[in-house]
Amino acid sequence: MEGATDTFAQWLAQAQISESAITIEQRSLLRAAFRFRQRQGSDYFSTRLLSHFLLHCDAGLKVAQVARLLDMNRVTASRQQGLSSKEAIQAAHHRLAGRAYGKLLPRYAGPIAEFLCSHPEATRYDLLEHIQRIFGVRVLNVALSKYLKKYGLDRASLEAAASASWTESAAAASAAAEPSRPLASIAAATAAFPKAPVPLPAPPFSSGARSMRVPSCSCPRP
Repeated sequence: MEGATDTFAQWLAQAQISESAITIEQRSLLRAAFRFRQRQGSDYFSTRLLSHFLLHCDAGLKVAQVARLLDMNRVTASRQQGLSSKEAIQAAHHRLAGRAYGKLLPRYAGPIAEFLCSHPEATRYDLLEHIQRIFGVRVLNVALSKYLKKYGLDRASLEAAASASWTESAAAASAAAEPSRPLASIAAATAAFPKAPVPLPAPPFSSGARSMRVPSCSCPRP
C-alpha cells in the first residue's frame, strides 16, 4: 500500500501535480488510478499494469509525471512508453519466470538468424521465448542484446545489411537496364585515335657478320 500518501491530494502533491491545474477528465482518471494503487499495492506487476495504462490512454500526462506518481525511474517510464501491450505482458511474464540460467552458444546463431528472417515483426520477448522453447535456455534480455550485436543479428546490423543489399541490387538492375553500346560507335571511337607504329624486334644477341677488324690469332690464316 501507499502508506505515506493516505489521501488523493497527498498523492498528487508527491508527484508535483497541482490538483487545481488538471482538467476534470484528468482528475477522474487519476482518482481511479489512486484507488487502484491503494487497493492493489505498489508491487512490480501492479505498477507495470497501471503505468502502461497511464502512458497509453492519452490522458495528457507527461512521462515524468507518471513516473513520479508511481515512484518509477524516469528512464524506465520512457522505455515502457514505447512498448505495446503484448510486450508489456511478455516483460512481466519474463520477470515472473524468475532468475535466468543457461548460456547462448555460438551454434545458436544460425537458428536465431533464421527465426529473425522468417519473423520480421517478432519482438525481443518473442525471440526469448523461441530460444527457451527450442534450446531449453532462458537468458536475460541484456545477454541476448550482447549476443545479437556480437554476431551481427541486432536490428541496426540487419538494417545496414539490408540497405547494402538493396543498393547492390539497384546498381545491378541499373546496369542491366542500360542499352549496350553499338559496335559502330566503338569502332568510330577507336578510329579517332591514330595507330601507334609497332616497334621492331630487338636485334639478335649475335649476328653472322664479322665483328673483329683483323683475324684472330687462334684462327688459321687463309
